[in-house]
Amino acid sequence: MVVVTGQNKVSANPDDAMSSSDAEDDFQEPATPTATQAGQALPLLPQQFPEVVPLNVGGMFFTTRLSTLRRYEDTMLAAMFSGRHYIPTDAEGRYFIDRDGTYFGDILNFLRSGDLPPQERVRSVYKEAQYYSIGPLLDNLEDIQPLKGEKVRQAFLGLMPYYKEHLERIIEIAKLRAVQRKARFAKLKVCVFKEEMPITPYECPHFNSLRFERSDSDTKLFEHHCEVDVSFGPWEAVADVYDLLHCIVTDLSARGIAVEHQCIGVCDKHLINHYYCKRPIYEFKITWW
Repeated sequence: MVVVTGQNKVSANPDDAMSSSDAEDDFQEPATPTATQAGQALPLLPQQFPEVVPLNVGGMFFTTRLSTLRRYEDTMLAAMFSGRHYIPTDAEGRYFIDRDGTYFGDILNFLRSGDLPPQERVRSVYKEAQYYSIGPLLDNLEDIQPLKGEKVRQAFLGLMPYYKEHLERIIEIAKLRAVQRKARFAKLKVCVFKEEMPITPYECPHFNSLRFERSDSDTKLFEHHCEVDVSFGPWEAVADVYDLLHCIVTDLSARGIAVEHQCIGVCDKHLINHYYCKRPIYEFKITWW
């Protein structure tokens, strides 16, 4: 006798019957994979790009050849459009790069024909070339103005001890004084000197040297700190005090800080006998609004 309940059939003969677990092992049907399982089980196929690629770079539209984007192998663009990475598209099917596209045209022009941007855009294009890791463009830009001159300037500033720290100190002191006095501007004294030893009218260089010969004991007599807020120096380079002042003003201005300076005299601190410190003292005026 066979009992049928719904679609499940049970054999009356216990010897002929199989356990439910055995039946499932022999006749288990493949389950339909979920989206998560499918993503884990099936690797994504390499993304295919057309020969002519439409681009949306931060809302600005460009069109170029795929070979142009792959011009140099060791660049971010070549990696992005190699097919190994997924690039999203906008509603119009353009491949989207989430980056300001203002200077992307200059990037493409270099990849197309090696053209370099005009001088006023060199710094900005250099920043984009760093982001996209385009080594040949970086090398070309570093060899023209203003970046070539900047390399020379940085080489000089590399000789200056604690230059960046001193800049930060100027900013912090000026900000604190302006806040405390509730003033529009703040003034501070800055000493800029090139020579290790103080120079007085009574001293003359030996053998046309910029250094003075003194014993160790004499040197200690001349060691002192000028009564200023920040002191730059000494350094060994052809560049003089005015060159360093130009660097200070340039770097502060690049951070949006309005600064003026003027020489207000020398330290004039008495050291020993007829020796006085003659390091120049400058007054910096920083205007905050």
